[in-house]
Amino acid sequence: MNTLTHKNAQSAARRRVIIASFAGALLEWYDFFIFGTAAGLVFGPLFFPQENPVLGTIASFAAFGIGFFARPLGGIVFGHYGDLIGRKVTLIWTLLIVGVSTFLIGLLPTYGQIGIAAPLLLVLLRLIQGFGLGGEYGGAALMTFESVPDSQRGFFGSIPQMASCAGIMLATGVFALCHKLLTPEQFMLWGWRLPFLLSAVMLVVGMYIRLHIQETGDFRDARKQQMHQKQALLQVTMVERQAAGLTFKEPVPLVQIFTRHSREVLLALGTRLVEAVSSNIINAFSIAYLATQLAMNKQIPLAGMLIASAFGLLSCPFFGWLSDRVGQRRIYKWGSLFCALYALPFFLLLNTQNPVLIVLAMIVGYNFGPTMMFAVQPTLYARMFDTRVRYTGLSLAYQVSAILGGLTPLIASILMALGGGSPWYVAAYLIAVALLSLRCVSLIRAPVAQPPSASGIPASEPERSGG
Repeated sequence: MNTLTHKNAQSAARRRVIIASFAGALLEWYDFFIFGTAAGLVFGPLFFPQENPVLGTIASFAAFGIGFFARPLGGIVFGHYGDLIGRKVTLIWTLLIVGVSTFLIGLLPTYGQIGIAAPLLLVLLRLIQGFGLGGEYGGAALMTFESVPDSQRGFFGSIPQMASCAGIMLATGVFALCHKLLTPEQFMLWGWRLPFLLSAVMLVVGMYIRLHIQETGDFRDARKQQMHQKQALLQVTMVERQAAGLTFKEPVPLVQIFTRHSREVLLALGTRLVEAVSSNIINAFSIAYLATQLAMNKQIPLAGMLIASAFGLLSCPFFGWLSDRVGQRRIYKWGSLFCALYALPFFLLLNTQNPVLIVLAMIVGYNFGPTMMFAVQPTLYARMFDTRVRYTGLSLAYQVSAILGGLTPLIASILMALGGGSPWYVAAYLIAVALLSLRCVSLIRAPVAQPPSASGIPASEPERSGG
């Protein structure tokens, strides 16, 4: 095979990996976001009927948040197997789990039909959905990160992240379309199920794409290196191995993370908080706030998030591209600082009840806050961990911090109730989290750990995530 043909084959394989990462992540983010949208619009009266609609909203957001508790477990389980047997097979399982559980939610009977069993089944499926999604982020991010040149990892690493914006846009768009074409009675009776049932089509497409990709180059290289080390040890006699203190044990990724990367995990956890909290305030809580507290037409916040996420499809790769030039940490700092400064103006704009200003508030807040940070997260975090434990490290840091993010709509609803219906406690909460994350990202050292060399000692690589 000549050089040109080899390069073309590499480029084609890279495109397949990027498309597969995006397509699979799109399905899983769509599945997760339609639950958040439904929690703000329909789950309260359908599954948690209350005389006070605010209490119904709090209960439905509690169901939304409980799925985040399963995500760290999913991150640990799938991260472990993703580091041991490969990214590809692990991602196929996460896709299947999330897709099937989402489809089944669309078939659930309501509280009025089967009583208390309805919310219990909803919570169970939400936990299963969260477990599957727990392994998705790390794998989808690494499939792209480990398959592209180092100098372009910021840009290409942002491509799967675009699936978050596309997932919000698709989820919000499907709900908005159903809400627009159906009467309120039809929507509440059966129309809300359509977005969940649609996931079956996307599951089939996503599975087909993921079944036809290769394992990442970094993972294959790490496994080859491990096998060479094992073969070298097998050539040494047992007596010689014992005398030299040489052993070969398959590393346990979770143990490696806590013994060698505990500082990195803690900093990644703290860094991630502001992205998770700001995203859920803008996407989930603000929709419920406008529809319930300000009694505005649901179409307004749905349209706002639809347009904001459409802009995100452009801003996400732009921030990834920019991070290859100025560093991932610097981009993340800008996003954290923006969230701290924008918290009060965001709610002031919502309180005007002016549709144009509300949509503008969502566009600006979503793109210069969580999207700016989310775009560079996989590259920033992946550089912090050794290839052999990278899936576990990314998944653990991202999914544990996701618990607070998932509870944000519930926390925000409680803070709003404590504030007598005003959102200022919610704004203060966002400011505090943003400042904490800003401090954590400032403490990240890069690079921290890189793929092991032949001697087993992590090798360094040029600074790429500075700032």
